[in-house]
Amino acid sequence: MISRFADLVKALPRRGPSNPFHHRCHPPVPPPRARAMSDLRAPEHQVAGHRASINKLGPLVDGAGLFYKPLQAGDRGEHEAAFYEKFSAHPAVPSRIRDAFFPGYHGTRLLPTAARPDEPHPHLVLDDLLAGLDAPSVIDIKIGACTWPPSSPEPYIAKCVAKDRGSTSVVLGFRVSGARVVGTGGAVWRPERPEIKALDTTAVRRVLRRYVSSVADEGMDCALAAAVYGGEGGVLSQLRELKAWFEEQTLFHFYSASILLGYDANAVSSAGVGGGVRVKLVDFAHVDEGDGVIDHNFLGGLCSLIKFISDIVDETPKTPPLGPTFRSEKGTPNQTVGNCPSLQTDGNPYLFSNPIF
Repeated sequence: MISRFADLVKALPRRGPSNPFHHRCHPPVPPPRARAMSDLRAPEHQVAGHRASINKLGPLVDGAGLFYKPLQAGDRGEHEAAFYEKFSAHPAVPSRIRDAFFPGYHGTRLLPTAARPDEPHPHLVLDDLLAGLDAPSVIDIKIGACTWPPSSPEPYIAKCVAKDRGSTSVVLGFRVSGARVVGTGGAVWRPERPEIKALDTTAVRRVLRRYVSSVADEGMDCALAAAVYGGEGGVLSQLRELKAWFEEQTLFHFYSASILLGYDANAVSSAGVGGGVRVKLVDFAHVDEGDGVIDHNFLGGLCSLIKFISDIVDETPKTPPLGPTFRSEKGTPNQTVGNCPSLQTDGNPYLFSNPIF
């Protein structure tokens, strides 16, 4: 994509033998000292994106609270670094929003890779968003019916449009990119990538129910819905706080960004307490300048997700577990979802309308 943070990107030195990448500008607080490479490993809780291996770059964690994300190829990596530089110091971003919903940013670091140990690669140094959770249950949800910035090249737009139309992004305003759920006895449920790509509206709803269920079979009980999704500090409470900011902020447009949900399966209780529920925004390689306009694309998808999760919480005490043949009931025609006027349902409470498509 074409970077809209031109001044910041130009200010960041290019890689080269006379100007190493790790000498680019950093926030006022110096980045933490990197641990030994032997301490770095691929995160067990990663559910989306490329996993680090002998032949592939991927994120790493150090076990001490830091997450190392390799800069992506082309201008995407530098664009994401430029966004973090700007966002972390922007005076118009409320500190509560920055601290509660975005990864802490600690600059960049050159790290050797398994594939090319003699050629260090630049990495973003971020907070490990799930550090401190003994048994993290995680779900990655890409927000927005449109996942490409308007300034993107035509081939990239065509690729994104095909992917968006082939998923639930267009109809729901979001899609599930990956999930990992820790169940009783430590058993882990992690759907494979082909299964994730094939999710339709009904299947997405089942994944969101499975995420808060104590059993793995078709009789999902949603026993953890009140603790994880509802209540003070739960997912819905945090998403609504985030929504209130997106209803006002015109600084950025978050294309192809995701919301990461996490909780500690060992600490959460069906009685509605504990669990360390976390709601975080991630993946900012395609963020665009807001130019004084509300980000309706992200806001609409966020409202749709809130509606989806609210329905699960509302119906859990009064409906039996749903089997695989469940079909969502239709709402009233032209119902507005989540108090967002940009989301008109045309008779289907989960139908996202976007004029681009």
